Amino acid sequence: MTTFSKEDVKYFADFVRIGLSEEDKENFSAKIADLIESVSDLKEVDITGVKPMTHPVAMINVLREDEPKDILDREVMLASAEDQEDGLIKVPDIL
Repeated sequence: MTTFSKEDVKYFADFVRIGLSEEDKENFSAKIADLIESVSDLKEVDITGVKPMTHPVAMINVLREDEPKDILDREVMLASAEDQEDGLIKVPDIL
């Protein structure tokens, strides 16, 4: 089992400015050692023939081509505007 002492926990806690009790240091040293042991088990996994990935899900572009379409007749749209000028909707100044 990988050793991770209370002094190691204290060093990292001081580094990130977290106050820990002696009991917390003892608990965290054991938990971190277990975590490191679990991660080190991954070294034993045979990855021969496995291609490197940049993302766990296949990324495909699902965008469609941008094609302009007439959605609403200009005159109908302008008729519903409160104020308009030269075929454009006029809005109040905001600055």
